[in-house]
Amino acid sequence: MRYPAIIAAALLALGSSAAMADNDAVVTYKSLSPEVALEAAQAALKQCRDNGFQVAVAVVDRFGQPQVMLRDRYAGLPAAETATSKAYTALSFRAATSDLEKSIRSGQMASGLALLPHVAMLAGGLVIEAGGTLLGGIGVSGAPGGDKDEVCAKAGLDAIRDRIDF
Repeated sequence: MRYPAIIAAALLALGSSAAMADNDAVVTYKSLSPEVALEAAQAALKQCRDNGFQVAVAVVDRFGQPQVMLRDRYAGLPAAETATSKAYTALSFRAATSDLEKSIRSGQMASGLALLPHVAMLAGGLVIEAGGTLLGGIGVSGAPGGDKDEVCAKAGLDAIRDRIDF
């Protein structure tokens, strides 16, 4: 019969720490609207088309969940999944995937990180960030080289920069 007393003491302790943490009970965050995410993806796709490339473009939200996926008619079969993985990777590591790729090649980062699920250490993924706030990631795949993918991803970011800067 002493368990109820222990449980009551634990609940009392939790209650007092919960009262002290009232300010931490609710988290507020900023996120991209679907319209802005779509605008970024469309601008990236247009840049790649203008450059003569058929690609896939993905935008993931701040939690790594796909928000927009655009795949051009003749983009390669793995392009959509790779673009999503590049966006997820940029978001997860809060860095351009071209920088991550270089870090792995030079040995500054453990190569095993490239084996994590949904991770693509290939150029073409960028972080979507404004005012120090992480908003998501954009990834492009299908151009002949990650450097060309990254140019298109940057065009996507540039298209929305004035709408997300705060």
